[in-house]
Amino acid sequence: MKIFLIGMPYSGKSTLGHQLANELSLPFVDQDREIEMRESKSISEIFSQAGEGHFRIIESTVLKEWAASSESFVMGTGGGAPCFHHGIDIINQAGISIFLDVPTEELVSRVGSKSDRPLLNTSDQEALIEKLTRLYSNRVEIYRKARLILTNPTLPVVLNALKIRN
Repeated sequence: MKIFLIGMPYSGKSTLGHQLANELSLPFVDQDREIEMRESKSISEIFSQAGEGHFRIIESTVLKEWAASSESFVMGTGGGAPCFHHGIDIINQAGISIFLDVPTEELVSRVGSKSDRPLLNTSDQEALIEKLTRLYSNRVEIYRKARLILTNPTLPVVLNALKIRN
């Protein structure tokens, strides 16, 4: 079983992913951490030194490798992973995709005054809201290709949705 959590930065992919993996006795894979280990750099360093294009290629490579593996897992994907290099198709062919659809207002409160995400790096609250709104608008059509779409998800909601699907 391969479960891919997709959605905006700060939508809970890592937090919920760890909980879900634990509940299902599966390993949790954080795609961003996989990229950082492979590149021996933080996501921010990759963006600033090699650019977003390079990052997206590495992101796609990591996604393809995990999708092709015989291992079962829960993966918290990077926010853009489904949106570049046919990521959503790779995800949907390999396993179960779950879109964690969280309102922008909630994302803003989770970001707080700091962000380690290069696309959201701003201290101006209005600029952050604008960036998140624009990013969501650009990505939501692809996110909605997920097998399951959950609004404001919690672990019990995800587990219930998975039971209903199986």
